[in-house]
Formats: sequence, structure tokens, C-alpha cells
Amino acid sequence: MRTKLKNEETVVLVIRPHWFTLVWPSLFAVAGIIAGVWIGGYGYIIPLVILLYLWYAIVQRNCNLWAVTTLRVIDESGVFSYNSKESPLDKINNVPYEQSLWGRMFGYGNVQIQTAAEIGSTVYYLVEKPKELKDTITRMQEEYKRSQILSQAQELAKAIASETHQRSQTDVAAEIEKLFALKQKGIVTEEEFTARKKKLLD
Repeated sequence: MRTKLKNEETVVLVIRPHWFTLVWPSLFAVAGIIAGVWIGGYGYIIPLVILLYLWYAIVQRNCNLWAVTTLRVIDESGVFSYNSKESPLDKINNVPYEQSLWGRMFGYGNVQIQTAAEIGSTVYYLVEKPKELKDTITRMQEEYKRSQILSQAQELAKAIASETHQRSQTDVAAEIEKLFALKQKGIVTEEEFTARKKKLLD
């Protein structure tokens, strides 16, 4: 994966196009080799070119991936170029998927990611393990929501604790001022003032 991860972000699942995407390039390669042997002479150029095409298809499949992380879904593609698109988990509204009869037999399907962004929705075709991709996105959405709620609760607790501490310090300062005023009037002795002051500060 070529996308740089954010702080405290981890990859949960990486899915690529199904190996069915290599069927036609492989058949072309076999046909090219047969044609090259049959033609002879400079006919070797034909299988060479088609094998280069097969190599490109294999590399393209490896570079084309969908990664689910703890924060987003990343869509990467491109062999010589690099294309990347991401969908934050909190912006994804729905993840439907569909599988044909052949898709259920061989484990591939189409996955649609519907977001609240301007793009609207994106369809990924011939995805391997479409149900696992859909279930992983849904599970990470739930975990992300829980982590956000926990983070907000912790921030609220810190704010309340800080406010309580400040209020407590203000009350202590007011009590010490009252004791000092009583000491100045002679109602409280120096020893009593010191002892009560120490108790309040402790």
C-alpha cells in the first residue's frame, strides 16, 4: 500500500480485484505463444508483446486495492501513475454488495460505497471477498463511533475535574482570607491560624 497512514491509524483489511480479472490476459498469452510457435521466425515477437501485456495486468491487479483502516477506506490504483481516493468511516452511509451465481461460486462481487460526500457513491467491480469487505467496513464504523464517544466522554470528564479543582482552590483561598481577618482582629491566635491554614492546604 502506497498511501501514508495517519497517526494511530492501522490497516485492518486489504482487498484486491479477483483473479478472474487475469483470465482474459492469460488466454491471450496462451494464444500468443501458440501463434508465435506456429508462425515461426519473427513470430516470437507476438508472444513477447502479449506476455508483456500479461505482466502489466498482473502488476495492475497488485497495485489496484481497497484498504480498510481504523479511520477510512482507501482506494488505490495505477501502475506507472498513482491514483488514490479515500472515504472517511464517518462519511459512509451504506455499503451494499451484489454477487451473481458465478460470483458466489468463485468468491467475487461488486461492492458499492455510498457516502455523504459530493461523489455520492462508488462501485468497485469484481472484488474478491465482497462480503468480508462490507462486514469489515461496517465493523470499523461501529468501533470508530465507540472510540469517538469514549474520547468525548474523557474530554468532558477532564473539563469537569478541572472546573471542580479550580472551584476547590477558590474556596480554600476564601477560607484562608477569613481566618486571616479573624487573626487580625485577635479572635484567632497565630497558632490557631497556622494550624487551620495547614489543614485547609492539605
